[in-house]
Amino acid sequence: MTNTSFNVLGIAGSLRKASYSAALLAEIVAMSDDRMRITAFPLHDVPLYNQDLEPTPGQPPSPEPVTRFRKAIGEADGLILVSPEYNYGTSGVLKNALDWASRPGYKSVLLGKPVLIVTNSPGVYGGVRAQEQLRQTLSATLARVVLRAEIAVAGIATKLNGGKLTDESTRGFLKEGLADLAAEIERSRKK
Repeated sequence: MTNTSFNVLGIAGSLRKASYSAALLAEIVAMSDDRMRITAFPLHDVPLYNQDLEPTPGQPPSPEPVTRFRKAIGEADGLILVSPEYNYGTSGVLKNALDWASRPGYKSVLLGKPVLIVTNSPGVYGGVRAQEQLRQTLSATLARVVLRAEIAVAGIATKLNGGKLTDESTRGFLKEGLADLAAEIERSRKK
């Protein structure tokens, strides 16, 4: 990574107070340094996607939380999505937010945006099915998903203690993922 600094937006796909995804994102934010500043964006206020609420000539803009969300993505150099796996897929909360961010189609703030995906699950697969679903969704938005070994944190309940990540191998894997995201951001700037 060069001396360039990057602003990265982190999004957790769970609204639960004691969310593993939110705790994992908080640990990733704590890994921020002068080269990569990571800021979390909570999804609590983002309403359910409704195309009727999209701005059209003579109509008011999208709901204010959606406008803030899109602006935050647009100003970020890259994204980190941290998702749980629910019923073999990503959370409805995260899918809904990505649906809002994907508009207008093929011209959205996700177009060409570097994205690192991190999934987690108390089970042994670590959310790999949610990861695949997110890759498909982001492919439709023309975002730049970081190509690397999947960061799927299995047994997340045993790797967090009091909301703190205590598993050093997971911490190391996350740091490698952040380095890969930085490299993808640099590549995207050269285009």
